[in-house]
Amino acid sequence: MDTTTDTAHPHRIPITIAVTLATILQSVDITIANVALPHIGGSMGATLVQMDWVLTSYIVAAAIATPLSGWLAVRHGRKNVLLVSVIGFTVSSALCGLAHSISQIVLFRLMQGGFSAALVPLSQAVLLDINPPERHGRAMALWGQGVVLGPMLAPVLGGWLTDSYSWRWVFYINVPFGILAAILITIYMRETGKRKSTFDLFGFAALSLAIGALQIFLDRGSLKDWFGSREIWIEAALALLGLYWFLVHTFTAREPFVSPGLFRDRNFSTGNFLMLIISMVLFATLALLPPLMEDLLGYPVLTAGIAMAPRGAGSFLAMFLGGRLIGRVDSRILIAVGLTIAAGSLWTMANDFSLQMPQWLIWGETLIQGFGIGLTYVTMTTVAFTTLATHQRSEGTSIFNLLRNIGSSIGIAGTSAILTHNTQVVHESLVSHIVPYGGQLRLHAPFSFTSVAGLSALNAMVTQQATMIAYNDDFKLMGLVTFAVVPLVLLLRPRRRRSGEAAVVME
Repeated sequence: MDTTTDTAHPHRIPITIAVTLATILQSVDITIANVALPHIGGSMGATLVQMDWVLTSYIVAAAIATPLSGWLAVRHGRKNVLLVSVIGFTVSSALCGLAHSISQIVLFRLMQGGFSAALVPLSQAVLLDINPPERHGRAMALWGQGVVLGPMLAPVLGGWLTDSYSWRWVFYINVPFGILAAILITIYMRETGKRKSTFDLFGFAALSLAIGALQIFLDRGSLKDWFGSREIWIEAALALLGLYWFLVHTFTAREPFVSPGLFRDRNFSTGNFLMLIISMVLFATLALLPPLMEDLLGYPVLTAGIAMAPRGAGSFLAMFLGGRLIGRVDSRILIAVGLTIAAGSLWTMANDFSLQMPQWLIWGETLIQGFGIGLTYVTMTTVAFTTLATHQRSEGTSIFNLLRNIGSSIGIAGTSAILTHNTQVVHESLVSHIVPYGGQLRLHAPFSFTSVAGLSALNAMVTQQATMIAYNDDFKLMGLVTFAVVPLVLLLRPRRRRSGEAAVVME
């Protein structure tokens, strides 16, 4: 029997704690291992290529398994799938910590990524189900805080655990929280209805090929000089081929793996596209700021982590306010305001960030940007599912989070590639203005054309300036992209109050 309803669940609080823990665990583990990679490689004698697969295996497995979580929840029940995912994630995390070879840790990371795939989308679906419609905004605010909090906490938490204890604790930290989440799910969560559903093997295989090849393409592109490598060409071709097969099959098969009916809902379709763009900006900025502060400005890792705190504070504040404004203010206005604030902050960063900037400027702009993205994130997450049928939520949340993950991968890979390219271009341009005699730039000590030390110092200074300009170019591009999608909010439909439904009451 399907117990999914639009009324408040009697055990809402313990279930909310359980699924929020699951969300944070998954979002933290996407990036927490990055900080520990040098220590893992050193203790296991692994090469850089082998270490890259520690990250790639998790990302690819999670990406491929994410769309599968919706079908599994429909076929076997949401509680069963979520419980197995939490237990599997916890066990594989412990195995990662216990690994004694690089092949073992890659295998266990593959398992960890596969089990983690269902945590975020099913947690989102559960929160929508256990809360009545008037509380969906606040429920999605809490869910969004977990998604955003993870990547922000991960670098600082990973660095602290690695330096204070061991890289193995980067994985062990998941175990007690995973056990707590599993206990709460077992005791308090009710099972949803199950229904027989034919598994579309070809559709799943085609989608898996497209997603897997795309993720490897994005993850290894910078290492292989992008299209200068035959491997990258093969991965790009496989991704396009898999996508073509998947789309043709989806619109011609009787029971496709992903129901096209999902995308007939205008809010869901528009929300997915906007979430793709928002994720590109959100995660790309998260990836760009730490190396900017550490490599160019010379901030210690902990200081860089603290400098990112205002961004998290801004996101939390916006999600808290947004969750309570949804239902009182037109959601389209909230999303447009959030996107405009985020775009304006990125534009300011592109024009004001420099090698001499004070730390308060970073705090201020990240605070403003976090507020804009947080307001957009929580409102868009809520609006995307307001008009979607209850029985479509499991499948809908899996697709929604798949596109969120793809957006983050595209954003990080794209901005990193542009950063590298623009650094080289700007470096060449700056160097062309430096000549030893009668040039446009007058040099002073310690820069000298007559000594190796002087030339090295000069080259380091030019590289710093070129890299800073390239960072500014990335921020400007992301600002333009964010602002360009603002008109798309007009495609959204505000939720209409159902007959007999009371006005939204904010406690």
